[in-house]
Amino acid sequence: MDVKELLRQYRSEERDFRKVNLMGAILIGAKLEKANFQGGSFAGANLTRSLLNETNFSDAFLYATNLSFVKLGKGKLTNADLTKANLQGAFLVKSDLSGAKLSGAILTGVNLRSANLSGVNFCGANLSGINLRSANLMGANLNWANLSYARLSKAVVKGACLSGVNLRGAHLMEVDLQGFDLNGVDFREAKLRGAKLQGADLTASNLSEAELSLASFQDATFNGANLQEAIAIGTNFIEASLTRADLSYAVLKGANLKGANLNLSSLFQTDLSNANLRGAYLWKVELRETNLSGADLTGASLRGATIDGVDLTNTNLTGATMPDGTIYE
Repeated sequence: MDVKELLRQYRSEERDFRKVNLMGAILIGAKLEKANFQGGSFAGANLTRSLLNETNFSDAFLYATNLSFVKLGKGKLTNADLTKANLQGAFLVKSDLSGAKLSGAILTGVNLRSANLSGVNFCGANLSGINLRSANLMGANLNWANLSYARLSKAVVKGACLSGVNLRGAHLMEVDLQGFDLNGVDFREAKLRGAKLQGADLTASNLSEAELSLASFQDATFNGANLQEAIAIGTNFIEASLTRADLSYAVLKGANLKGANLNLSSLFQTDLSNANLRGAYLWKVELRETNLSGADLTGASLRGATIDGVDLTNTNLTGATMPDGTIYE
């Protein structure tokens, strides 16, 4: 079937074009909404700026197909082969791409809000700035993917692979990352407000200037992590391990660090006003010029800590072990 015949039949209200062969076809700006192209071949075809909402491309061969700026809302692309396809600026809101092949595909500026991407392989893909808000990424492979400045708020990532992923500046509000291995991940300037990361491994990760307010990091591991200038107001760090972490200049007003291990960490000029540090471990911690106004350090261990320039007037130190080893009464 050639392009003219396809368009003629579509105008005649034909919609069933299963297994059609349109390799290399030029369909720029075509209107083919709700058509059924299941199992069809569009390798090398040009469909840029086409109107394809609710169209079925499941099991289709779309190798190196130009789908840039297409409107494919609520489309069906299950198990489609989109290897090396150009999807720049495509509108794929609420589309189903479960099981699709996207190796080498161009995905910059794609809108995949609320799309189904379960099991999709994005390994090493450039997804910078992509919209994945509320998308289903269960079991997706995002290892080494570039998700810098991507929008992932409320996305479902259960079972996803995130080794070496770049999440700098990404929006991750209310995302559930409990128990994830995020060792060494770049979260600089990321927005994690209200996110759940209980028990997550954030060893050596970079969270400098990140927004962490109201997030939960209970029992999480931050050993050697960089949290310089992070904003963590009211954040839950209960029993978290922050050994050798750098929290200098960070804002942790009202944060809950009860029982947290901060041994050998830097809290230089950190704002810990009204923070809960009951029973926290602060051995040899750098506390110079730290704001501890209203903080509760009941039973905390400050042995060997540097507290030069710290005003402890409004700090609760009941039962705390002071830098010289004495117990504060």
